[in-house]
Amino acid sequence: MPILTKILEERESKYNGHLVVFKSLGFGTYIQASGLTQSGGIVNDIWRETIKKLKKSKTLKLENVLILGLGGGTVASIIKKNWSKVKITGIDIDPIMIELGKKYLELSPDDIEIKVGDALKELKRMTKNYNLVIVDLYNGDKFPEQFENEEFLKIVKSHLTDGGMVVFNRLYFGDKRPQTVKFGNKLKDFFPRVEWFYPEANLMFLCSV
Repeated sequence: MPILTKILEERESKYNGHLVVFKSLGFGTYIQASGLTQSGGIVNDIWRETIKKLKKSKTLKLENVLILGLGGGTVASIIKKNWSKVKITGIDIDPIMIELGKKYLELSPDDIEIKVGDALKELKRMTKNYNLVIVDLYNGDKFPEQFENEEFLKIVKSHLTDGGMVVFNRLYFGDKRPQTVKFGNKLKDFFPRVEWFYPEANLMFLCSV
C-alpha cells in the first residue's frame, strides 16, 4: 500500500507555531500551522470559489492587488491564473512561511512583490492604492485583534481605488463563529456594501466602496 500522506518538512515559527509541509494524493502539497491548513490543499478550493465569485463582478477591474497575509502564496497564484497581467504585492510577517511557499508552492518573486513585515506598519508606509485588497491575517488559527480595530479598517479602506474591494477571510466553525459574525457586522460601519460569502469552513466578507 502506498503512503497517502507524507511530511516533507517541519519548522518552528515565532508567529505561526509548528509548521508542517505535507504532500498527499488527495490534496497535493500544503502547509499547516498548528494543525490548520494555511496554504495549498483545501485552501486552494476556498480561494478558487471566492475568486470565481469576484470574476462575476461587473465593477471590479483588476490592475493592482494587495495581499495582507501572503502565506505560501495560494491566493496570489489563483489570482494570477485568472488575471495574468495583474500586479500583486504580498505582505507577510512570517519569513519561514514565505520560505516554505517558495520551496514547495511555487511562490515566486518574479510574479509577486514580496514584503516581509507587519501588515499595519507596512500599510502606513505605503502610498499606492489597489483595486483589490485581500486580508488573510491569521497566525495559526488566531486572527490578531489589531486587524479588527477601527484604525486598521480605515487604513485598508484608504488604500482602495474607486470601485475597489476588500476581501476579509475569516474562519467560520465551532467557537470561531461568534467573533467572525461580530466582525462582519462591524464592517457595515466602514463599507457601503458588505456581502457574506461562505466557502467551505470559512466566511468571506466582500466589502465594496
